[in-house]
Amino acid sequence: MTTLQDLLDPEIDRSFKGFPHTSGPVRRSDMGKQGWNVLRGDLPLPLAVVKQSAMRHNLGWMQRFAKGQGVDMAPHGKTTMSPQLLQRQLDEGAWGLTFATVAQMRAGITAGARRLIIANQVVNAIDLAGIQGMLREYPGLRIVFLVDSPAQLALIEAWARTNAALVVSPFEVLLEIGVMGARTGVRNEANAMALAAAIHASPACRLVGIETYEGQGATGDSEADKAYADTLMQRVCGIALACDRQGLFDGDEVLMTAGGSAIFDLVSGWLTPKLSRPVRGLLRSGCYITHDHGNYKRLVASVNARLHDSDGLKPAIEVWATVQSCPEPGLAILAVGRRDLSYDLELPIPLSSVNAPGAAPVAAPSDWKITALNDQHAYLRGTGPEHAALKVGDLVALGISHPCTTFDKWRWMPVVDESYTVCDALVTCF
Repeated sequence: MTTLQDLLDPEIDRSFKGFPHTSGPVRRSDMGKQGWNVLRGDLPLPLAVVKQSAMRHNLGWMQRFAKGQGVDMAPHGKTTMSPQLLQRQLDEGAWGLTFATVAQMRAGITAGARRLIIANQVVNAIDLAGIQGMLREYPGLRIVFLVDSPAQLALIEAWARTNAALVVSPFEVLLEIGVMGARTGVRNEANAMALAAAIHASPACRLVGIETYEGQGATGDSEADKAYADTLMQRVCGIALACDRQGLFDGDEVLMTAGGSAIFDLVSGWLTPKLSRPVRGLLRSGCYITHDHGNYKRLVASVNARLHDSDGLKPAIEVWATVQSCPEPGLAILAVGRRDLSYDLELPIPLSSVNAPGAAPVAAPSDWKITALNDQHAYLRGTGPEHAALKVGDLVALGISHPCTTFDKWRWMPVVDESYTVCDALVTCF
């Protein structure tokens, strides 16, 4: 069985993309002893790196924000799926961890989490069996997942009847409230209340709270985002109050959870409504731990403005690549592509360049743009003299937009200090 030590301090070797070709295996805990420097050429490129100081700042900043709002963190582990980072989030004070699937949740349990949210509907028999198996394997474990339809509830009840011998305890579930045109979640109050009553009456489930996800409606326009969040959260709180009045909640406290990584400040204040029993508000933001240079940087700039905070989240993840060809004026081809970094929200953002091994990075001019990606190539275009001066062998740092879909492309990432010397490492379990 995989142990916590196996996950937290694995051996990393040449089978991992980005690991030095001529080095023997190195324990994660010994990575900072190697003296490797990214800009000196000690590790093969392309390479995704995490900047230690920015990541530390983000961990502390988000935990302080949540505490100031009177809520707890249950950060979304699917962002990184890194046992080292999951443990760091727990060490910072997270109440628990969130995942999207039962399979992902195993990494969180092994990293030490004993309270887990699956922010998704659990439907398949094998996943229901998996949850009960984990409850049996880890006494005291708490797993909560989402329900949004009578059809899903019927599947859960049918499984529980057929597999009564496997049931350690009824499933703890959250009623999910959704938005028209978005993804999962009950769309109106009448259906929500009917489903809440059915869950409460079901021997297979316990209704322990309410969940929603507001992130798909975020625009970066504070006025529009506040109106959207207020409308959604008023509806969520109204349903919670109605469930409370009708005695539909089970358990000693009610969980109220929302909060992606874009407008978490606009929903956090709604997560502790006054009910007849204690309420625990939970933010599930995940991307904050590394932030980014694109989509979330823009959206969280509006959060910073609303909070009057000039020292908010900082981008902590970069992907470094080599100029492999300058085939025509205004075009440099970088040896990095879709297999190495995110492109689902937007293309990467040039940050800086290095023109000699060990030289200090120079900020990229504003006219530099990545205009296209292939599997292993990026098209860097520019019009100014700095682009014309690029030569084969130079290094270019790229910022990313959406950390989730960069992390899943790497089995490991070095953690670097401000001089890009490797001081630690993390692994992923996708």
